[in-house]
Amino acid sequence: MFGVSVATLATWARDGAVPYVPTLGGHRRYRRADIRALLEKRNTADPARTEMEEDAVRLYEQGWSIRQVAERFECGYGAMRRILARHGVLRSRG
Repeated sequence: MFGVSVATLATWARDGAVPYVPTLGGHRRYRRADIRALLEKRNTADPARTEMEEDAVRLYEQGWSIRQVAERFECGYGAMRRILARHGVLRSRG
């Protein structure tokens, strides 16, 4: 419904980012308004983050490795790989 996987939603719930109501069977129930509020918050562009992502993409396109770009911006390899993938610029590993 919101374009995220069930696993992503469960992670957000465990991290406390989205409230839920546990059922007697151990499942989670979410209020639609809570999910929409979270998605709106996540989609609001943070100018500093946007600038960092643009700089990271530029460096990667100049030939830097993902690891080098991640170290430059003091972030993890996996997080930087997701940022670059979101911008559609990943090179093949071969």
